[in-house]
Amino acid sequence: MVPTLIAVNTAVYVLTAVQAGNPMYNSLSVLFRELSLVPAYVHAGEWWRVITSGFLHIGPIHLVVNMLALWMLGRDLEIVLGRGRFLALYLVSLLGGSAAVMLFYAPDEQVAGASGAVFGLMGALVVVLRRLRAPAGQVFGIIGLNVVISLVIPGISLIGHLGGLVVGAAATAALVYAPPRNRTAVQAAAIAGLTVVLLLLIWATTLR
Repeated sequence: MVPTLIAVNTAVYVLTAVQAGNPMYNSLSVLFRELSLVPAYVHAGEWWRVITSGFLHIGPIHLVVNMLALWMLGRDLEIVLGRGRFLALYLVSLLGGSAAVMLFYAPDEQVAGASGAVFGLMGALVVVLRRLRAPAGQVFGIIGLNVVISLVIPGISLIGHLGGLVVGAAATAALVYAPPRNRTAVQAAAIAGLTVVLLLLIWATTLR
């Protein structure tokens, strides 16, 4: 699943770069404008943006950094959780990042990137290591470093990152601490419930 996600993200970047005619300014493409997360457009009914924005990247460096993180974090998590649960974790973390942007960003701000989902994987790894009673200090260090980078470098969505982090940790806790009896059903219900809550939060922003 991790290679597939990397391939999808890369393919979308290439499409936007070709359309823009410049790999450094792919955000100028029509496709990028139609898929990126802009709260005002979601309020107008373009709900697909809360998901599609997570497969867009602004320039090649943004893409490479996120895909490296996805590769490094995702491989082990997919082995532990399994393909289906890992994909559910990735998507709900992405949605968590988008929900945070919808709640706290101005209506006309534009956000894109897989960072919300990647931060969700960081939160997930902490929960898994705690469940296995393994040291998680190094992961906390990585999270802290990334938060500092998000604060220092202009244009990075710290709010989206933190939204993904919190939701990813919550979703993983539901997955790894589910009781043995009816485990799959409990896990599915937990992820579905979390998704509904996030969608309701996003919907609530349209009422402001």
